[in-house]
Parts: sequence; structure tokens; C-alpha cells
Amino acid sequence: MAKIIGGIGTSHAPSLAYAYDHGKQSDPDWKPVFDTYGQAKQWLAEARPDVIIAFYNDHLNRFFFDAYPTFALGIGDQHPIADEGWGRRPFPALPGHPQLAIHLAESLVSDEFDLTICQEIEIDHGILSPLPLLTDARWPAPIIPVEINVIQAPLPTPARCFKLGQAIRRAVASFPSDLRVVVMGTGGLSHQLSGQRFGHLNPDWDVEFMNRLVDEPGELSRITLKELMVRGGVESVEVIMWLAMRGALSPQVTRVLQYSYSPMLTGYGLLVMDDHGL
Repeated sequence: MAKIIGGIGTSHAPSLAYAYDHGKQSDPDWKPVFDTYGQAKQWLAEARPDVIIAFYNDHLNRFFFDAYPTFALGIGDQHPIADEGWGRRPFPALPGHPQLAIHLAESLVSDEFDLTICQEIEIDHGILSPLPLLTDARWPAPIIPVEINVIQAPLPTPARCFKLGQAIRRAVASFPSDLRVVVMGTGGLSHQLSGQRFGHLNPDWDVEFMNRLVDEPGELSRITLKELMVRGGVESVEVIMWLAMRGALSPQVTRVLQYSYSPMLTGYGLLVMDDHGL
């Protein structure tokens, strides 16, 4: 039987990718970020996952406004790197895990989640901003991408995303092979990149959100999209992908690492949790 052994919540700001690609690891402004991701990278290496299920959103690279799915699942044996307008980053394609991915698709549809099933899916910075910081671009395990719409209204509610994570936990538990699975949710934290509140940050809310995600995720999932936008900024609704990740974990988890930092336009966050299946 497959089991979920832990979860990671992480920002996916493009600035993380820029800093990694341009060797900013020792820059005074970036060193605290890279040092903290180094701790998470060590945790991931010691966890030895066989598969990583990554909740993220596509930034109009695989999907566009004419047909943007609420939830999509990549089931291919590999996932190429998207060209986001300035050339593909020099990384190998992400390996997939078709056997588990197809099992997830069948289980989720039976659980009344209507998915877009993608035989091919290109991965953009929704996964590729944080992943090299956690792996040094040596992909530690196959990746199953689960796309969640945070781009075009109507968006799925936080509660629906949390329930999606719970359904994925049930699906993983029913997979017949022994696999160690890590779940990852990307996006956020507080930021707004448009309108009169351009540049809005709320570091206090970022900390509160992560604390409640660990300790009271069910209650947190009942927050509305409007409240998320008011407290964290319009684009901070990306944290619904963290809620999907948390839904895939046990009710009781162990907080391994928590970090938040708001130096520029985006609140960065990193959260690592052990799942002992309690």
C-alpha cells in the first residue's frame, strides 16, 4: 500500500527561479532564503520519496482563458519544461509516474471530482521555481502534477481544494504498490500584483495562515476566497493549493520547518510537515 509521508508548502515566485539561475545563493538578500530551502532539501533527501504529487497552477502556458480547467492531472511518463517567453530553463523534463497517476484519475473521478486528464503537460514556474531549490535540479522522484485554477473565475473554493487533497489521500492509500509519497503545494503567500493595492503584503497573515494550516486546517479551509484576497492580496488565493496539500496529510502532523520572508513584492513562505499516518 502506498502512503503519504510528508508535505511541503512553498512559494513559487519567479524571483526564486531568477535568484537560483543567477547564482544569488550567497547574496545577503537571498542567503536566508537559500539556507532555509537547504534545510528542506535535506529533509526531502532523507524522506526518500518514490513519488511527489505537486499541486500548482499553470500560468497560461499549458492552458489559456479559452479553456482553463478547474482541476487537471498530468498522467504522462514525463513532463517537459515550458518556455515562458524567454526560453526553456536548462533542466531535464520531469519524470512522471503513469501508474499512480492513472490510479489517482480513476479514484478521483469515482470520488466525483471532474478532472481534465492530460496525456501531455508542460510544467512552468508553478513547480519549477521552488523545485531546484529543494533538489539542485536532480529530480529525486517522479512528479505527478495536479493543476488548480487560481487564474480565471470561478475559482474552486478553499474547502473544495482541501477535499481534493483528502480524496487524493484516499486514492494513494488504495494504490496496491508500496510507495513513499510526498505532497507539495505551491504559490502565495501574500501578494497583489494589480489594482490600487499593488504591492500589498501582510506578513502577519502569512504566519497566521501557516500556523492554522498545521493546527486547524479544517477550520481554515472554510475561509472564503474574498477573505483570502482582502487579507493577503488578490494573487494570494494561490494558497488554496497549500490547502489541497494539507488535505492530503493526516489531521495530526509534525511541523519540521516553517519560514516566511517579505523582502519585495511577494511574501515567501516555506513549510515542511512530517506525516506519521496518525
